[in-house]
Amino acid sequence: MSTERFHISVPGHVLDDLRERLVRTRFTTATNAARRPAGVDPGELRELVAYWADGFDWRAAEARLNAYPHFRAEVDGRKVHFVHMRGKGPDRGPAPLPLVLSHGWPSSFVEMLRIAELLTDPGAHGEDPADAFDVVIPSLPGFAFSEPPSGPFTRRAVARTWHALMTDVLGYPRFGAEGGDIGGGVTQWLGALFPNEVAGVLVTSSVVPTDFGAAPPTPEEQRFLDALAVYDAADGGYSAIMSTRPDTVAAALIDSPAGLLAWIVDKYRDWSDCGGDVATRWDRDTLLTVATLYWTTGSIGTSFREYHDWPHDRPVPPITVPGAVTLSNEAAFRGMPRGLAERTFTDLRQWHTPERGGHFMAHEEPEQLARDLRDFFRPLRKQDR
Repeated sequence: MSTERFHISVPGHVLDDLRERLVRTRFTTATNAARRPAGVDPGELRELVAYWADGFDWRAAEARLNAYPHFRAEVDGRKVHFVHMRGKGPDRGPAPLPLVLSHGWPSSFVEMLRIAELLTDPGAHGEDPADAFDVVIPSLPGFAFSEPPSGPFTRRAVARTWHALMTDVLGYPRFGAEGGDIGGGVTQWLGALFPNEVAGVLVTSSVVPTDFGAAPPTPEEQRFLDALAVYDAADGGYSAIMSTRPDTVAAALIDSPAGLLAWIVDKYRDWSDCGGDVATRWDRDTLLTVATLYWTTGSIGTSFREYHDWPHDRPVPPITVPGAVTLSNEAAFRGMPRGLAERTFTDLRQWHTPERGGHFMAHEEPEQLARDLRDFFRPLRKQDR
């Protein structure tokens, strides 16, 4: 398995084409949304598009991203992009614990960069250097600079890829894992499949079991499941079309940067813990950095693969490695009973419901999540399983 340094360098003609498309954008009129949200507000979208065309500096954003150590490795014949940041632990003491961070949709490795700084160099942020991690941030298959999978995109298959990346490519015999959304499912599968190599797993979402054969839901659990079903019915339009007609919607989004931006920002607004004002959690430059990555890599369609291939996935079996949850405060998971997580994690050692930070927890509340990761993994660093 070969590894190579990677440098982000978008050709000038791609950026020129992007700007030409942006300045020619046609905007829709707002739906009467007095009773419920109807999606991204056309006026807000117009302002973002105008800034993307004539205010946003991609070359500056590109330079900031390239300040991190990027690599690509061939795993099972497919290129996987990842950021690999070495930890700065004490001069004398145990080596930093390797930790793989997995993002979800419509996210990217960008979401994880701030928390990676906190995790790799805790001493520089007033924390104990003994809590340092070696951090690996892969791009999911078909996202950004990672090639799409050759077979179905399942969370189980991605976990096998991450395991090969961490052990065979990077040479780590033991490591921890964290993730949310799709990345949370990948993280759970890492714990389920590889208990000898995975020290522990922390997730911020994706902990709702699907099999209640052993014991029916308790009244508290059923109330949450009923509320989740109501939420999904109101929010699930994006998922339904990405699951059943991904190529149709991708044809529109890969041709229109404004449409792509609307598709992404709609989820950043709804799923962030922002009270409907995405600007309270995401500055414009970060939003447009993510959107430009999707646009310039042409990866919006391939990012839908996990939704379309969902029938190929399986329920996660019981996870015996130490587990932790820092529960997202997004509407889908708010108020989830601990008992539901304990149906999946047989050794749930940490349960935190901070009531702040949404779907993109690593970006929204990096200090909070970094603290939970340090607390959870501290007793596991030297523990033999």
